Parts: sequence; C-alpha cells; structure tokens
Amino acid sequence: MKGTCLRFYVHENRKHHGILLYEWLLETAKKAEIHGGSAFRAIAGYGRHGVLHEQHFFELAGDLTVEVEFLLSDEQAQTLLGLLRREQVRVFYASFPAEFGMIEGKAQ
Repeated sequence: MKGTCLRFYVHENRKHHGILLYEWLLETAKKAEIHGGSAFRAIAGYGRHGVLHEQHFFELAGDLTVEVEFLLSDEQAQTLLGLLRREQVRVFYASFPAEFGMIEGKAQ
C-alpha cells in the first residue's frame, strides 16, 4: 500500500490539555481511527536552537525528543494534520511518501 509517513518531534515533558503531548498524539490518532502509531525516545539530539540534549544515566530531566510516527493513507494524514491545526498544537512534523504492507507468515 502506498501512503504517507507522518512524524512528529516533541519534547518528552511537553503537555497538551494536561497530557504528555506524545501520548495525546497517539490517543488523538486512535480516536481518528488511525490503525497504529509509535513513540520513540531519543538518546541525544539538538533542534533549531542548537542546544544538544543527551541522556545520562542519572538524568531525569525529561527534555529529550520523542518521535511519534504514523504510517497511514494520504487522506488520514491530512485529517490528522487538520485535527492538530484545529487544536492549535504547536508541533514540528515531517511528512513523506511511504510504501507499507504486511508479510503474512506462519503463526508461531
């Protein structure tokens, strides 16, 4: 199937309506009947301000980036982006064409 890969980049401690933004994105997508999404926590990175954030063993700061990713149809991607615009969520995202599918193997 051809569609869109939609990625959002958020600080792990950022909230929207009192909920962590990455959790809110996943819940909002689920309510919009998008069939799956994942959140991935970075171990290091920097953004437009050039500040390097790194995870250290004893660090509990919560300022690293979480990437939230969805593989969906082009229409679903536009629907999700529209929902975020209506909610006035300030978030950086990337969108690009994707091909995805399922390889059916033997059940184990």
